[in-house]
Amino acid sequence: MFIWIVFIGIAVISYLVQASLKSKFERYSKIPVAAGMTGREVAEKMLRDNGIYDVRVISTPGMLTDHYNPTNKTVNLSDDVYNTCSVAAAAVAAHECGHAVQHARAYAPLQMRSALVPVVQFSSSIVSWVLLAGIVLVNVFPQLLLIGICLFAMTTLFSFITLPVEIDASRRALVWLNTAGITNSASHKQAADALKSAAYTYVVAALGSLATLVYYVMIYMNRRE
Repeated sequence: MFIWIVFIGIAVISYLVQASLKSKFERYSKIPVAAGMTGREVAEKMLRDNGIYDVRVISTPGMLTDHYNPTNKTVNLSDDVYNTCSVAAAAVAAHECGHAVQHARAYAPLQMRSALVPVVQFSSSIVSWVLLAGIVLVNVFPQLLLIGICLFAMTTLFSFITLPVEIDASRRALVWLNTAGITNSASHKQAADALKSAAYTYVVAALGSLATLVYYVMIYMNRRE
């Protein structure tokens, strides 16, 4: 019963965090930055200021689809961020460039996360089926559920390694936005608020993954008694 209360609590918190994030980004997307720069211009300037010239800034369709791709060295900004001059666009663009700076500086948690990507992609593609089969066959073949738990543990580990990577990228972004004069005192607080809300989504996701992992471990331990 306790684990279900935890699941419900995390689901409610996740919904509230996502709703808050969407609301804040919509609000801050209407507030221009004093520098008058679009997300693309902010990203390109941050890369140059950090001595990074081999990373391209490109647009990608969708909302909140922004990400840095270390494989082809591209900062991918959603259309609204790429073309818009706003606090939200500047914050997101600088955050994604924060990942590019991490890559250029060989930031250890980012390197670890990048190394785990192929493993996590493979695990994610089969883990649901392995866990399902493992639960059905736990009394006759408990090792299968254990294999599923190990696969799911990799995704949980990935979620927790993601936390310092995202928090550090936001820290780098906020420091640069301030020193480069992109934000003023008012808009800097708004940018920090937006990035803090985004960070909460990763925290909730990591806790949700951990709770799910504990749930499967409990099934494995209880069925073996």
